[in-house]
Amino acid sequence: MSLKDKIKSFFEFEEYDETEEPVRQQREQEPSNEQEHTSQKQKDNIVSLKSIQQDAKMVLCEPTEYNEAQELANHLKKRQSIVVNLQRLDPQTGRRVVDFLSGTVYALNGNIQKLGQQTFLCTPEHVNISGNISQLFDEEEQFNGK
Repeated sequence: MSLKDKIKSFFEFEEYDETEEPVRQQREQEPSNEQEHTSQKQKDNIVSLKSIQQDAKMVLCEPTEYNEAQELANHLKKRQSIVVNLQRLDPQTGRRVVDFLSGTVYALNGNIQKLGQQTFLCTPEHVNISGNISQLFDEEEQFNGK
């Protein structure tokens, strides 16, 4: 089809030909492959807000040994936020757990923040954190003279 024919068909200046009428009707009734692909693509882009809300969970954890760090990372992989209280661990093991979670959070494009002396918030990519609580604890320690 030449450029001239394409322009004519776009503005529908074509001459009426009875032999072409059945072909034209068939074209109008059948959706083109591009239209089907576009409509399928639009359906694939639809995300239910209910599914996002159901995925938004906060998990509270108090590990007692280093082996539980992988379970914490699995929560992050499931796109769940976790609050980790390390008070039941010795300081060296707690540091190892935080290092492991920091690597997991980095790999998932998430975020980790310190909430208290031994409490951390780890979030996956889709959760935004605003504010900084650890500054408050630093100021409180200075105020009390610790």
